[in-house]
Amino acid sequence: MPTTKPSLLQNLDHTYDGLGANPIRVFDAEASKILHVIKLSLGEPDFNVPEHVKQAAIASINNDESHYGPSNGWPKLRQAAADFLQDRYDLTYDPNTEVAITVGATEGLHAALDTLLNPGDQVLMPSPTFSLYDQLVRINGAEPVYVDTSSTGFVFTPEQLRAGIAKCDHLKVVLLNFPSNPTGVTYNEAQVTALADVLRDTDIAVISDEIYSELTYEGTHYSFAKALPEQTLLINGVSKSHAMTGWRIGFIAGPAELMRRVSLAHAFNVTSASNPAMAGAYEALSTEAGRQDTLAMKAEYLKRRDFVVKKMQAMGFGIPNPNGAFYVFAKIPDDLIQDDTKFCYDLVRTSAVAVIPGGGFGPGGEGHIRLSYAASMANLTEAMRRLQTYVDQYRAAHHA
Repeated sequence: MPTTKPSLLQNLDHTYDGLGANPIRVFDAEASKILHVIKLSLGEPDFNVPEHVKQAAIASINNDESHYGPSNGWPKLRQAAADFLQDRYDLTYDPNTEVAITVGATEGLHAALDTLLNPGDQVLMPSPTFSLYDQLVRINGAEPVYVDTSSTGFVFTPEQLRAGIAKCDHLKVVLLNFPSNPTGVTYNEAQVTALADVLRDTDIAVISDEIYSELTYEGTHYSFAKALPEQTLLINGVSKSHAMTGWRIGFIAGPAELMRRVSLAHAFNVTSASNPAMAGAYEALSTEAGRQDTLAMKAEYLKRRDFVVKKMQAMGFGIPNPNGAFYVFAKIPDDLIQDDTKFCYDLVRTSAVAVIPGGGFGPGGEGHIRLSYAASMANLTEAMRRLQTYVDQYRAAHHA
C-alpha cells in the first residue's frame, strides 16, 4: 500500500488542523459494536421513504434522466420548493433567482458560509447547537463564537444576542437552528421577531437552518426569513420531513444578490444534485400525498416524544420543552454520573442503550444527554425499561 511522502504532510491546508471526526459519529460507531444495542444516538428518522416518492425516483432512472441537471436544480423542483415555503410558512421567493437545490442541508450550509465568510470573520451561535456547525465555520477560516443559553432554558434571548454581538469585533454571521438539534427547543413569532429586531439595523447576515421546521408540535413554525428576509439565508430540505436523509436533497433560499454568490459556491463544490433524488424530492414537495406524509410522521413523533419525556422526568431527568425536531436534551440527575461522556459510555456498556453526550454540542451542554426518539415505539419502550433499570441499580449501589 502506498504511504504519503512526509514532506507533503507538512504543507497541507492548515484550516483542517485540529478538526476531527464528528463526535456524534465517533460515539455511534463505538456503540454499534455492542450486542443488542438500542441506538437513540443519530438524528435518523426510522420511517421508510414514502412509496410514491420512491416510485418517482425509479421512474427517473427508467426514463434515463442520467445527464447533468442545472447546477441550481431542476426548475420544477425549485418552483416546488418555493411553493412549499409559500404554502407552509408564507415566504415568497423567485424560484429562478432566489432558490437553489443543494446536496442536503449540510452542503447548503457550506455554500452559505463559503459565500459570506472571509478569514478572521466571526460566526455567533446560541449553544448548545449542532456540532457540525463549528467545523464548517472553521473550515471557512472563521471563528465560532458561542452564547451559552442553558440559563434561559436553551432559548436564545435578545439580551443574549446583544451581549454576543458586543463581544465580537469581526462578526459577520449569526447562525441559528430551530427547531433545535440537540435541544428540540423552537421559537414562536414574537421570539423570532424580537431577535430580528436586534439585527435589523446591522450588516450581520443570518443563516437560519430550519431543516426540522415540519416537526413543530404546538403552534406554527415561524421562519426567521419572514421576520428579516433581506439579511437571511434560509436552509431547509426533505431529509427530516420525509425521512429522506440518505437522498441528500436540501434547498437554500435568500435575496437574489446573495444567492448569485451562493449558487457559484454550490456549483463549484458539487456541480448539481442527483437527478433521481431530485425526482423524489419533487414528488415529496409538489403533491398532496407528499404534504400529508409530513403530517402523519409528525403525529407519530409527538406520541413518542410524550412517552419518552414522561418516563425520563419520572426518573429525575430535567427536560426543557422539546416542541420540535425529534430530540430530548436531558439534564442528568444530580445523583448519577455527572460527566456526560462517562455517563453515556457507562450506560451503553452496561445497559446497551446509546445516547449522545451533551458536551459535544458546545457550552451549556455539559451534564446533559441527547436522545433521539426517531425510533420505533417498541425500541423506545425497551430503551426506557433499560434506562430505568440502570438508574435504579446505580442509585442502589451508590446511595444505599
